[in-house]
Amino acid sequence: MSPLETILILVVILAIAFAAWMFVQKQRTQKLRSQFGPEYDKAIGQHRDRGRAEAALEQRAKRVAQFHIRPIKNDERTRFAENWRKEQAMFVDDPRTAVAHADTLVQEVMKLRGYPVGDFEQNAADLSVDYPKVVANYRTAHAIAVRDQAGEGSTEDLRQAMVSYRALFEELLDQHVMEHEEVRQ
Repeated sequence: MSPLETILILVVILAIAFAAWMFVQKQRTQKLRSQFGPEYDKAIGQHRDRGRAEAALEQRAKRVAQFHIRPIKNDERTRFAENWRKEQAMFVDDPRTAVAHADTLVQEVMKLRGYPVGDFEQNAADLSVDYPKVVANYRTAHAIAVRDQAGEGSTEDLRQAMVSYRALFEELLDQHVMEHEEVRQ
């Protein structure tokens, strides 16, 4: 075999290896985009590097895979749904307390399902693995609650927080607790 033939074979092998690597990377990106939805773009913006963002998302998925997530039993679902209805009714007289209780209810359901509950950002990251479409609602509701604690929240903001908490709450319960009802001022 001549040196030119050897170089050509090496170039072809490298080209095939590079094409295979690109294919695997594209498949990884598509899988993560599909799994994480809007959280994928948030991670890209946060890490400003696709490789790091994808590695962080994969790390989230590995972390959550170690949890023992379980469905809610019917009696638990009924109890939590009733508690939610009470908080929603409380909103009319005391929106701030209702929003604080809504956050607590979400955390209770998370804990019962098997998610560790602690730091908000870690909670949101964990939830993003299984609930990528509604975790944005959790972030919105939390941001409003934090602003309200600083005295910067309006009743409309608090209403939006309740609606956002409700979306996640319903997903965590695996049912629509308050179908098509709106939190009223």
